[in-house]
Amino acid sequence: MPYMTRTPLRVSLFGGGTDYPDYFRNNPGGVVGMAIDKHIFIAATRLQTPLEHRYRIAYSKLELVENLNSIQHPVVRSVLMDYGVEEALDISILSDLPSSGGGLGSSSAFTVGFVSLIRSMGGHHLTKIDLAREAIRFERDVLQENVGVQDQLHAAFGGLNRFDFDGGRFRISPVQLTSHTMETLNSSLLLIYTNISRRATDIVATQLEATKSKAIDKDLRELYDMVGECVSILEHGAQVVETLGKMLHESWLIKRNLTSKVSNDAIDDIYSKARQAGAYGGKLCGAGGGGFVLVVAPPSSHEAIIQAVSPLQVIPISIDTQGSTVLMSQQSRPNEAEVKLFAGSQKPPAMHN
Repeated sequence: MPYMTRTPLRVSLFGGGTDYPDYFRNNPGGVVGMAIDKHIFIAATRLQTPLEHRYRIAYSKLELVENLNSIQHPVVRSVLMDYGVEEALDISILSDLPSSGGGLGSSSAFTVGFVSLIRSMGGHHLTKIDLAREAIRFERDVLQENVGVQDQLHAAFGGLNRFDFDGGRFRISPVQLTSHTMETLNSSLLLIYTNISRRATDIVATQLEATKSKAIDKDLRELYDMVGECVSILEHGAQVVETLGKMLHESWLIKRNLTSKVSNDAIDDIYSKARQAGAYGGKLCGAGGGGFVLVVAPPSSHEAIIQAVSPLQVIPISIDTQGSTVLMSQQSRPNEAEVKLFAGSQKPPAMHN
C-alpha cells in the first residue's frame, strides 16, 4: 500500500533573517508568517518484485539506482541513510507550484514531508515539533545547508504563527484570527511568479556574513520589531489588510538594504506595477533575487493587478491550517479527494537544494 504526505509551502511576513542561529544566539529572534494552500506531495511504495533497480525516485529527473550512496537527491539520500532504510522503494514527488528557487520554503517543506513519510512507513508518527526539529537537523547538521529555522516550523505546524527563537529554544504562538479577519486576509493574498529562478545560497551567504559582522543588526532589529506589531494588528486592528500591506511595503524597503542581491530592476518593476494597480504592499518571498512576489490587495483590485503584470502568472493563495499531513498509510484510509488532488498536481518540482 502506498504512503503519501502533503506538506504546505510558506510565506514569511516579518522577521525573516532573525531565524538564523548566527543572529538569535546573541539577539532576540522571531518571525510571523503562514503556511499556504500550495503543497508538496510525496508518495512512496515498497517494491515487492525484484527489479534492475532498488530505488526509483521521480521528481524533475528520474533516478533508477541500486544503492543508497548512488541517490543524487541529497535529502532523499541523507534521510534514508540516516534512518537505515534498506528496503526497495518507489518514490514520487509532485508540487502545486514551481518549487525550486521560488522563495516559498520548498526545500524545508520537502524535508519535513519526506521525514514524515519515512517515519510513518516505519510505524512512527512524530509530533509537529519533533518533525520540525528533525527537518532542521537534516538540513543544518547533516547536509550543512545555510538555512534558517522558520521554514521547517511553518511546514510542520501549518497556520499563521509567530515563532520566537532564544538560543536553542522555540516558542510557537498561533495568531488568533477572527473568522472575519481570516476570510478577509485569505481573499486578499496574491502571488506573482517573476519567472526568475534563483539559488538562495549566494544571497544567504552574503547576508550571513553581514549578520556575523553585525553590519545589519539595526535592519534585522527593525524587522524583528515588526513581528509584534503585525500580530497586534492581525488580532486587534482595524483595516487589517490595508495596514498589513503597508507594513509589508515598509519591511520590503528594509530588506532590500540587507544585500544588493535581494532585488533587481525586473523585480522592482513587477512590484511597482502591482502597487500602481491597487496593491497595498507586498514583498519578494524568500531570500530574494527571484521567485514569487507576495502582494496584499483588495479583491476589487485583483483583475487590475493581473492585467498590469501580464503575462506573468498571478496565483490567489490562502492559509493552510493543517501543516504536514500523512494522507495515506497502513494506519489510515486514503482520502479520495486528496488522492485526486495529488493525481492532478503539476509536474514534479526541480531538485530541492
